Amino acid sequence: MSNNEETRLTAAARRGESRAFAALVDANQQAVRGFLRRFTGDGLDGDDLAQEAFVTAWARLDRFEGKSSFRTWVIGIGYRIARDALRAGVRASMRDRAWLESQHDQAEAPVEDKIALADAMAALPEDQRAAVALCLGEGFSHGEAAEILGMPLGTVKSHVTRGRARLLAALGESDE
Repeated sequence: MSNNEETRLTAAARRGESRAFAALVDANQQAVRGFLRRFTGDGLDGDDLAQEAFVTAWARLDRFEGKSSFRTWVIGIGYRIARDALRAGVRASMRDRAWLESQHDQAEAPVEDKIALADAMAALPEDQRAAVALCLGEGFSHGEAAEILGMPLGTVKSHVTRGRARLLAALGESDE
C-alpha cells in the first residue's frame, strides 16, 4: 500500500468510515498476525491478539499521528497487548502445539522442525523474541522494530544478533 493510499484511508477511517478501516486491516493483518504468532510462540493465540490490536487501533485512531506507517503503529499496539498478556501469565500452549502438529503440508518444514523452532523462540528472553520475530520473521527493518518495541536502535540490533545466534545454537546449526 502506498503512503498516499494509507494516508487517504486513515483520514477516512478517522471520519468513521468503517470500509476505509477494513481496507487498512486487510492490508496489514498478515504482518500483525505473523509477528504476534512469532512473538508469543506457544504462549498466546496470535490471531486473537491481532484482532484485539485492530479493535484497539479503531478505538484509538484519533491518537495515530502519522509519524510512522499504520502497520508499524498497529504492530506496536499488538506488541504491548501481547507483552501485557504474557506478563499476566495467560498461556495457551496446548492449542498452539496441536495446531503445529496438525500441519502436514509436505512443502513446509517437518512438524518436528516447527516445534523445535517454536520451543527455541519461546526460550528467548521476551525482548529478544520480539526483535527476532519482527526483523527475521516479518522482515521489518531494525529501525521499524525499534519504533514498534519502543527500544533504541542499537538494542534491537543486539537483540536480533544474539537471538539469531541462540536460535541457531538451539536448532543445532552453525552461523556461517
